[in-house]
Amino acid sequence: MRSLNIDIETYSSVNLLKSGLYKYVQSPDFEILLFAYSVNNGPTEIIDLAQGEELPLKIIYALSDPNITKHAYNAAFEWFSLSKFYNTPLSSWRDTMLHGMYCGYTAGLGPTANAIGLPQDKRKMTVGKSLIKLFCTPTNPTKKNGNRTRTLPHHEPEKWEVFKEYCIQDVEVEKEIENKLSSFPVPESEQKLWELDQQINAYGVKVDRELIDGALYINDISSAQLTEEAIKITGLENPNSAAQLRDWLAKQGVEVDNMQKATVEALVAETEGEVKRALEIRLELSKTSIKKYVAMEEAVGEDNRVRGLLQFYGANRTGRWAGRLVQVQNLPRNYLDTLGLARELVREKKADALKFVYGNVPDTLSQLIRTAFIPSEGNLLLISDFSAIEARVIAWLSGEQWRLDVFKTHGKIYEASASQMFGVPIELIKKGNPEYELRQKGKVSELALGYQGGSGALISMGALNMGLTEEELPDIVKRWRSANKRIVDLWYSLENAALSVMRTGQPTGIKGLIIARESDISKGLDFLTITLPSGRKLYYVKPFLAENDFGKEAIYYWGMNQTTRKFEKISSYGGKFTENVVQAIARDCLAVSLERIAKAGYQTIMHIHDEVVLDVPRDKADLERVYEIMGAPIDWAPGLPLAADGFVSDYYMKD
Repeated sequence: MRSLNIDIETYSSVNLLKSGLYKYVQSPDFEILLFAYSVNNGPTEIIDLAQGEELPLKIIYALSDPNITKHAYNAAFEWFSLSKFYNTPLSSWRDTMLHGMYCGYTAGLGPTANAIGLPQDKRKMTVGKSLIKLFCTPTNPTKKNGNRTRTLPHHEPEKWEVFKEYCIQDVEVEKEIENKLSSFPVPESEQKLWELDQQINAYGVKVDRELIDGALYINDISSAQLTEEAIKITGLENPNSAAQLRDWLAKQGVEVDNMQKATVEALVAETEGEVKRALEIRLELSKTSIKKYVAMEEAVGEDNRVRGLLQFYGANRTGRWAGRLVQVQNLPRNYLDTLGLARELVREKKADALKFVYGNVPDTLSQLIRTAFIPSEGNLLLISDFSAIEARVIAWLSGEQWRLDVFKTHGKIYEASASQMFGVPIELIKKGNPEYELRQKGKVSELALGYQGGSGALISMGALNMGLTEEELPDIVKRWRSANKRIVDLWYSLENAALSVMRTGQPTGIKGLIIARESDISKGLDFLTITLPSGRKLYYVKPFLAENDFGKEAIYYWGMNQTTRKFEKISSYGGKFTENVVQAIARDCLAVSLERIAKAGYQTIMHIHDEVVLDVPRDKADLERVYEIMGAPIDWAPGLPLAADGFVSDYYMKD
């Protein structure tokens, strides 16, 4: 036996979507109902564990054999579920979902099968969703079903047989996807990184239950008080209703098209008295970040740890991680100077004191969300992140020497950028000098213009809120591009190289990247690929040339549209290719650091964008050592100047 393709169906009273895989499996009533498998890509068989059948000894031995490869779609689920009852080493598992995402497809067995073009008889059965709800989750007791709280096979024997067919079909679909993508394998380095990711996810992050309980308690009190105040001011039956509040505002002489956050914030600045207060309450009540406390409460296990916060290769095209459950990649920022005091007031459920000290209770609770993540007993959190990693990578990739010199010396890229743009000595751009106002222009330019953005990108990055006028934005764009000619050249070089590859089929090397057209005609697969310095490839599915909205020949491909969340045609250009490549290289730098950190004996509990969070004993919280690890040269990136900065804390926060 060389390989097993596996799919299982399971039962647990814990909600998988809300609580995550780890809490789901840890539930005392968790069980494996069906086990479908295929040996060496042969016929698929099924074991009905729910009705007393047992796994054959050869399969139990195969699960534990590190030399027999186990394939599954979203293999983390099968691996962790089976690990509750059997010995099965993680290193012997291969995730077909990862394979699909690596090759540029979306997540999900059904959507991937559709996107990859499997024939209809090799696609996922659509009946699965209803059968999973029926057999895999608790049943609502009714008179009609005899007040049962769970549906067993003998309750619905015909549907159970269909469920078994569904499980078998999932193995068939997974096999077809794996076979179809076999010419484009996942690199061994990514496999090892996936294994490390599972270990980080399984270890989990401890959370402060008292803080979570206190936050939810105080939020209920605060919401009730704010709603009562809004009713007194407006006389409305439901002041949370946007339509009702809009009508009330109209009667006060304030006409407004919508009640979106930005609109309400602008109105708060323009109004006064009761109208202003009603709008302030609207903003306070609309804080959705409080839901993250609810997410933590639902996902936390009996040992006060939340697991499964990261999705490996979750970002289409770049391969960066995505957040799950609490969505740690999208946590509100904290800016309070007295976070410790605020935490204690919330932990002690002192709602009145919190309001007296901080005023805006919802905003304070929002800022404390990060601090709910805490170290293990006797430990500290060591939080370290790369300094301006994307700016460093784009400077290195493009060969923009003055930027590299900045990062190899003082690192003040905002000041240096302003100096280059406006011809002012960098020594003058410091607090107290009139030239210091140029730093803001340098900063917003650095944040907005690296990927071929223009005035619109500056506005999106908040330029108008920084005191800049719309009239001066084109000049800022022109000055930045003039000061960064090699980066501008990188945009057009990448675009022209990709167009050339599409026209001729000949691979092209540029700036340490290899752009190529790769196909497997026998399986109907066609990709535009970019090989990164690390050896990892970015895949663009089913590429073709067509005229874009500007009447210019452009590259189109199929991918996940970040706005519609659908797998559809997308056009690209030099700046977008640059963004993909730079973010992908930055991701690979993080990956190297995660592996080095693990090898050095540190426990990573989560990482957010370019930041790592380590759970370390107090006597081993060596910041300088972690800086050394993250700033160390990388073999495949000679000359890339990396640096890290950070701090230690009794709870997670933004410094």
